[in-house]
Amino acid sequence: MTQLTVQPSHPFAKIGLPAPTFSLLSTKNMETLEEKISLEDYRGKWLVFFFWPFDFTYVCPTEIVAFSDHYEEFLDLECEIVGASVDSVYTHRAWTQTPRDQSGIGPVKFPLVSDFSKETARAYGVLDDETGAAHRGLFIIDPEGVLRYQVVTDMNVGRSVDETLRVLQALQAGGLCPANWKPGDKTL
Repeated sequence: MTQLTVQPSHPFAKIGLPAPTFSLLSTKNMETLEEKISLEDYRGKWLVFFFWPFDFTYVCPTEIVAFSDHYEEFLDLECEIVGASVDSVYTHRAWTQTPRDQSGIGPVKFPLVSDFSKETARAYGVLDDETGAAHRGLFIIDPEGVLRYQVVTDMNVGRSVDETLRVLQALQAGGLCPANWKPGDKTL
């Protein structure tokens, strides 16, 4: 009897393996909204790639604004940031053009991409099939395109920018970093 082997139809995110590729419309050109961003664009740099459920919600703006406010710290570590949700680039643009005190996020310092097809959220293992939203997933990808860190939280819990910076620096330290390691501490 021949045994059928089913191959996954999508790549999947797994630590130590190449991160799933993507090519998504972005807010990089706010006029046309036609510029795509791909994982390959960040080859040679560290990348924080994170998902949030939907634009114009409650927890999401706090995270995006916090990452934007700390953007230069990531750049100092030769790391870029890209944010993603399943909303359209048009919704992203409207959200960035809406002031923070009116439920918007205002201008942000890094591009937002639209995973309108939900294929990238699915490939990264964060798509909630019941709601059609992405869970709060955050991924750190190294300069060779290898996934080095991932965290996925409940939709009600925002992520820590400080912890993301700490983990990025630990990964860049190149050694074994014990619990609560901070930049400047010895590695094992």
